[in-house]
Amino acid sequence: MNSGVPNPDRSHDAESPELDRENVPLPLVSAQDSIRATMEVIDRYAMGIAIVVDANGCILATVTDGDIRRAILAGTNLDGPVSHLRRPGQEKPVVADISTSEGKLLALMERYSVRQVPLLDENGRVLGLAVQQEILRQHELPVTGVIMAGGYGKRLLPLTESVPKPMLPVNGRPLLEHTLSQLRQSGIRSVNVATHHLSESIMEHFKDGSEFGVQLQYFHETEPLGTAGGLAKMTAGTDPLLIINGDVLTTVDVRAMLDFHREHRASLTVGVRQYDIEVPFGVIETEGVRVTGIQEKPVLRHFINAGIYMADRDVCRLVPDGRRFDMPDLIAAVIEAGGGVISFPVREYWIDIGRIEQYHKAELDLAAGML
Repeated sequence: MNSGVPNPDRSHDAESPELDRENVPLPLVSAQDSIRATMEVIDRYAMGIAIVVDANGCILATVTDGDIRRAILAGTNLDGPVSHLRRPGQEKPVVADISTSEGKLLALMERYSVRQVPLLDENGRVLGLAVQQEILRQHELPVTGVIMAGGYGKRLLPLTESVPKPMLPVNGRPLLEHTLSQLRQSGIRSVNVATHHLSESIMEHFKDGSEFGVQLQYFHETEPLGTAGGLAKMTAGTDPLLIINGDVLTTVDVRAMLDFHREHRASLTVGVRQYDIEVPFGVIETEGVRVTGIQEKPVLRHFINAGIYMADRDVCRLVPDGRRFDMPDLIAAVIEAGGGVISFPVREYWIDIGRIEQYHKAELDLAAGML
């Protein structure tokens, strides 16, 4: 969270009425709003940011999508006020005058490595928001998609006896078609698909991808190479890779994931999903034979691998060509090589269609408009 007040001489009335946001077409929140409510504002306006203002509409701070995801990783109470995201020593938010030209705004964004700049009047009131993507009219994302679609789908038998898992119909469309649609909507135009089991049906249906708004290339694995083995063929090029398992359905914000990856200068970013396990018993805490406490039915919170990754091309050079290599192997190899591996919490819709019950749940979710 970027915090700070552009005009330090301006006083604030603690008794000011609550901020009226009914007719304000900007992602504004007050300092008393919860982190969860701020997250909802960020999602609703789809600009990757919320602006914290006082009752007069003067800027106090900014909260980015990345700030929210870091709070989730830290286990922060999302029902607490957004002011709890304030970090000691944090710089003031990057802002500009409402009359600033687009050229100067882009230079400001590049200088401070931000994608959004609140626009203020002379009193510090927020009148607008400059968003890099809108200025550049950049709809195509400089990312290449890689879909790992070569698995047998044994846990989905008998459904996958004659149909590869990525071609299973979900509400009348193949699972892979839903994934391609999500990548296209994210701005990804070039997609590589790793195939093995019953690959002909995939290639016959999607062909070169032009009918689905993307450019498709296939690399067929004559022998299963695992969840990362096919990446050995992806060393050419400079744009990062968005790697996704072929049995995952998600609305993850790929642009936000790319920003997070770049912001942390990571070599590999692993999408993670919060997973809670409720212990149905009282858990005894001990030191030797002595009981030191008891937790009644505690909830154990973990982050699991969501099967979505953002990777620099150099990472692919760590994958041995022609033999099985899984993503845990690649993660370990990147860490051993001294590369940065970070986690990115997927807070959007996500489901792993690995079992029959999850397959049926995905159909119900899509019918309900969740994807």
